[in-house]
Amino acid sequence: MKLVTKPRPEMPADALWQRGWYRHARHEPSPNFGPRPADACVDLLVLHSISLPPGHYGGDAVQQLFTNTLDWERDPYFDTIRGIAVSAHFYICRTGALWQFVSCYDRAWHAGTSYYRGRDNCNDDSVGIELEGLEGGPFEAAQYESLASLCAALTQAHPIAHIAGHEHIAPGRKQDPGPGFDWRRLRNALAWPATCFPPD
Repeated sequence: MKLVTKPRPEMPADALWQRGWYRHARHEPSPNFGPRPADACVDLLVLHSISLPPGHYGGDAVQQLFTNTLDWERDPYFDTIRGIAVSAHFYICRTGALWQFVSCYDRAWHAGTSYYRGRDNCNDDSVGIELEGLEGGPFEAAQYESLASLCAALTQAHPIAHIAGHEHIAPGRKQDPGPGFDWRRLRNALAWPATCFPPD
């Protein structure tokens, strides 16, 4: 099933995207990506939560992590993640500001070992979206607004049929975004069928 969102007449669908880059995001290309498999069907959105250090908001550490420019000495916590190479396609700050690090045509490194809707290796055919927040904690209204707009735009570029949290594609290993994320709020904002979302 492909979700279809009709573009507004003044904003045709192809104007929103250029080679997998979203017009309404700030672009900060990450070196941490690779090609998708030739037969990949990008039909899954994966939601994550992140803050660096955990529970600290408003800085630039997440952007630096995804672009391999983080100063590992800047905070004691950073030494525990020293040298990791990760990325997501998108990052939504507490203010609702939207960043993009990897083209949706490419494979970002956000899911790790994973399984969902009958497929392994969710990095291959998903779009990863990080929300600035603490695992299990609440998120801001501006983040839900940006997320809903982004999800709707992604349906104009890909046959999106599923949306899940990292906790759903890697149960037992990951717990984000966690119980503080309001799935019902997102579901109401998007008006997508219940089958697109994780079971309650």
